[in-house]
Amino acid sequence: MGAFHAYDIRGVYNKDFNKETVYKIGFFLPELLNSKKVLIGRDARESSPEIREYLIAGITDAGADVYDLGLATTPMVYYATGKYGFTASAQITASHNPREYNGLKVSRENALPVGYDTGLGTLKEWSETREVVPVADKGTVHELDVKSEYINFLLKYKKELSNLRICVDVSNGMAALLIKDVLGYESPSLHYIFDQMDGTFPNHEANPLVPENIVDLQREVRENRCDVGVIFDGDGDRVMFVDEKSRFISPDLMIALLGHYFLEERGESGAVLQDIRSSKAVGEYLTPMGAQMHTWRVGRAFAAHKLREIDGVYGGELAGHYYFRDFFYSDSGIMACMIILGVISDFKKRGVSLSEIIDGIERYKNSGEINFRIERKREAMDLVRDYFLSEESAVANYDFDGYRVEFDEWWFNIRPSNTEPYLRFIAEAKTEKLLEQKVSKVKELLESGGFFDR
Repeated sequence: MGAFHAYDIRGVYNKDFNKETVYKIGFFLPELLNSKKVLIGRDARESSPEIREYLIAGITDAGADVYDLGLATTPMVYYATGKYGFTASAQITASHNPREYNGLKVSRENALPVGYDTGLGTLKEWSETREVVPVADKGTVHELDVKSEYINFLLKYKKELSNLRICVDVSNGMAALLIKDVLGYESPSLHYIFDQMDGTFPNHEANPLVPENIVDLQREVRENRCDVGVIFDGDGDRVMFVDEKSRFISPDLMIALLGHYFLEERGESGAVLQDIRSSKAVGEYLTPMGAQMHTWRVGRAFAAHKLREIDGVYGGELAGHYYFRDFFYSDSGIMACMIILGVISDFKKRGVSLSEIIDGIERYKNSGEINFRIERKREAMDLVRDYFLSEESAVANYDFDGYRVEFDEWWFNIRPSNTEPYLRFIAEAKTEKLLEQKVSKVKELLESGGFFDR
């Protein structure tokens, strides 16, 4: 499997791609995005310095200048891209993947993501087929420091939080670069774990969606009687939460909670974006606040473009990405954290705990995302959709990024993985019994259809 995917370039370094690949990516990137200046940043992974070296060599050999942020969260790169008018940028990171992975997240003007269909596919083709001919007038390298001004930008979203007891798991990731300057340093009411940048991720992988990776945070929340636990991923563009009972909160439900800041406190109204896997409860909670809900495809390569297209106030995904019109329609884990903690603080002042807020949002029983290892994905998806459409009357039917079909009492989304031989399924129902029936039926359909790999 190669390193070029729907959303970014990512894989096991020196297996899926290597320094020669990186050099060619750097060389052809200025031409792809018609740019004479390329902004770069990097995470703390062991392979990032070498990738930086060869990326810079490629860019400068193409005659373009490099502006280097050094160590950076991915949202720092988005900030500098938008703020300083760069028409090309690349963050060296593999986000939440294990230590042996690395990659590149590429953006164009206004920090808009470059996905496979909007440039990465062309970059892959050029790097495989075209000859590299370095120019005589090479580009130069400049250092760019935006850390202080980016911190000041984030501080605009911080409220007085002294009434909260908070534990933060930084996952040894890039959020460690900024979080204490923004949220505050260790105190009796603020506790950090795994708060040193370490690209070997010695404590747990930097993927908060894997239950075993939040066990330490859950224990700390219990032992310290915290009001909330916060956990970041590896590059700082995602954030997730556990409540005061140490229960993990499905990240899509935080899209609803954000409405208290944007729609109620700030009085904004307009479009709010959710991905195709989001709970139906999100729209039911936000619509009375004035939100016009839009459902779209999974992934930053699609979400950031769509939020800009509809001029949405904000949006979010089940994976813990939250996008903001205030932030070049891009995602920032720390910005989302500041806003959400402010909302939780306001509720606590009224005597309402985080678990009570979430209980007021969550109205359905949810299966969580179930992965089926299947090669014939399209046939399997069609079988599931067509069966249920023949049995019940749908109230909504989406046919992008797989299928999402909604009925009166339940709904499901079935979609193919972009990078693996998996079919991903998620469902919600008004009762646990109904949910179990529908999930069992899906498994039965796929089994009887002979779709499971033997």
